[in-house]
Amino acid sequence: MTGYKADSPLYNYLLGLADDELILGHRDSEWCGQAPLLEEDIAFANLALDEIGHASLWYNLVAMLSKQDPTTYPDQLIFTRHPEDYRNIQIVELPVGDWAYSVLRQYLFDAYELTHYTKLMQSRYPPMAEVAAKIRNEEIYHIRHSSSWVQRLGKGTAESQRRMQNALNELWPYTGQFFQPMGGNELLVDSGYVPDSGQLQLNWEGNVVPFLQESSLEVPLAPRQKLSREQHTPHLKILLSEMQSVARLDYEAGW
Repeated sequence: MTGYKADSPLYNYLLGLADDELILGHRDSEWCGQAPLLEEDIAFANLALDEIGHASLWYNLVAMLSKQDPTTYPDQLIFTRHPEDYRNIQIVELPVGDWAYSVLRQYLFDAYELTHYTKLMQSRYPPMAEVAAKIRNEEIYHIRHSSSWVQRLGKGTAESQRRMQNALNELWPYTGQFFQPMGGNELLVDSGYVPDSGQLQLNWEGNVVPFLQESSLEVPLAPRQKLSREQHTPHLKILLSEMQSVARLDYEAGW
């Protein structure tokens, strides 16, 4: 596959990975100074930094594919695109909610990333495989953290279990978007660049569903959404308005 351009399947695939990491990193950062424990205040701040760092790796790869300057192109993508041009999944753009909601979202996403990046390490596109391997090592620690909280709250008091179950009921429908293929995805799968989304879903469910049940949570029977990455909630516009506000005052300004 040669002649990459901004609307190529691989470009859009990588952009989706980058946007997922960036937006969740922004949401995680909102717990800074607000977490229920001091160590969790620090831990979630570090999670936010990790997610944004992972986003940077993918944005740099997007810049390379499009033959753009990696020192400026990622900032252009982050600070000048409109909400409808972002390619993140909806679950990462939702407001932080309470602590149970945030740690459960983090777990569901961590499990997805660990499953996804384990497969991406086998990609026939070496730069993608290298980035996936680097991020996967950190995701192992992320999921240890988030899964411990899911168990702690799911098996804790009646109130903590109730909050976790409510969070799961609300978040579960959004997990269907993890596995919705993007346009041109068939070509990438056939070329050995990316894993089959159907197999990813089977692997993810095989790990997540038993774990949730062991954590005293009931997996909802409600159907999961099958939305494209072009579809967003109103929450993304609000988030980007805040995140881009300074840059949009004068994007050409020196820092």
